[in-house]
Amino acid sequence: MNQSILTINGLDISLGTAAAAFAASVLAVLVIIAAISVRAFRQREQESARQMRQSEAMESRMAELARIQAETVGRLQALGEGLGGRQAELARVMAERLDAVSMRLGHSMDEVTRQTVQRLQSLHERIAVIDHAQKSLAELSGQVTSLRDVLGNKQARGAFGQARMEAIVADGLPKGLFAFQYPLSNNTRPDCVIFLPDQRPLVIDAKFPLESITAFRQGKTDEDRLRAAQRLRQDVWKHISDIASKYLLPGETQEMALMFVPSESVYAELYDGFDDLVQKAYRARVVMVSPSLLMLAIQVMQQILKDARMREAADLIRAEVGRLMGDVARLQERVLKLQQHHGQASDDMHQILISAEKIGVRAGRIDQLDFADSKMGQGTHQVGAAVIPPAVRLELEAGE
Repeated sequence: MNQSILTINGLDISLGTAAAAFAASVLAVLVIIAAISVRAFRQREQESARQMRQSEAMESRMAELARIQAETVGRLQALGEGLGGRQAELARVMAERLDAVSMRLGHSMDEVTRQTVQRLQSLHERIAVIDHAQKSLAELSGQVTSLRDVLGNKQARGAFGQARMEAIVADGLPKGLFAFQYPLSNNTRPDCVIFLPDQRPLVIDAKFPLESITAFRQGKTDEDRLRAAQRLRQDVWKHISDIASKYLLPGETQEMALMFVPSESVYAELYDGFDDLVQKAYRARVVMVSPSLLMLAIQVMQQILKDARMREAADLIRAEVGRLMGDVARLQERVLKLQQHHGQASDDMHQILISAEKIGVRAGRIDQLDFADSKMGQGTHQVGAAVIPPAVRLELEAGE
């Protein structure tokens, strides 16, 4: 057994050693096989347990699916019934709505037809009005032509401006505060004067430089417009100079006069393009006014006259207020006296009510006495004395 049977790299291997090594190898293989078997067995158990759990989960899922399917079927049935009911309700509502829409559409068509007829009638009426307006325009064209003729004549144009100025003044001021063609001390007659509180008249004169402003507007070249502007400046300055020399009288008239331009466009043209002329007019104490500015000036004069009348009446108002305060003092004194009389009368009424109440109490006591005639005999005096109480001494209190 100890004989060497093999030498490997100088190492002698005996038969026993080889047998022991073979037995150890076999044992190791068996151990490995047993371990592999145990691991495989455990894996199979784990796999079977996992499959069992999966099967249980599958069964539970199947049961849940079955339950869900049953619930779904029930819900689908309920939904179908609900949809059927809602479909019927929808059909009914749609039918009602269609009927209402049809009725409303019918009413709308009737209303549209009625409105169309009314509008056609209104259109016919407006066409008639337009025909009438066309006739009025034709008449107005004739009037404009006549107005152009009036404005082309200097005397007629002056009468037109004066008439417009007179209308504005007469509409804004009461009679007696203005006068037309009022004579001044230098034998001149301005178109209008307004009497202010100091009794010095404010002069208003109407001027209308139509030819100059027309030539200025119709100038085609710069030279034509320059020449027309020079002419316009000369004409307006002549009017201003005439007003300042004729109507501004120291101590007799106001220190300023108004030059009335009866055209808003002409007034705007003068103020926009001839500022030097406006400044010269101010220095000459002549103010150019348009119809709107004249109306504004009339309103200012109304307020000035009103303030003057209030100042004149201030003393009278002060005296009346003093007398009114005296009347108020006397009224207060008499009210106090009346209050005292009223208090005394209230006290007297209170005392009278007290006396009346006591009289009522005593009358009640007398009414409660019982006079018995059937049992009255020889002892009448005693019974009466017993029933009727002896006289008592009554003392009147204050106020009875």
